[in-house]
Amino acid sequence: MAGRRKPSSEEISAMRERLMERARAGALRYPLGVMEIRKTLGLTQVQFAKLLRMPRSQLAAIEQGKANPTMETMERIGRMFNFTVGFVPKNPGPDEPKSAFNA
Repeated sequence: MAGRRKPSSEEISAMRERLMERARAGALRYPLGVMEIRKTLGLTQVQFAKLLRMPRSQLAAIEQGKANPTMETMERIGRMFNFTVGFVPKNPGPDEPKSAFNA
């Protein structure tokens, strides 16, 4: 498998700005948000997992939506961008039912 090209500093800066804009808009959702944070930092799963002091397999499961990370884990990931974990209003997609709370 060929290695991925590491993003340039300009690309990383642009990705960081897009990530911050999405977070401010409440559009940064778990689990893809975790992957986007990692890629914005220009890190592989191995590098990011090492930084977070967790096994790569756990990080992979989080990014795939197959893991249920603890609040502590989510806070460690969020701290990379000075994010906090909290509630975000959900805008259901076309295939999701509307609940009584967002009708």
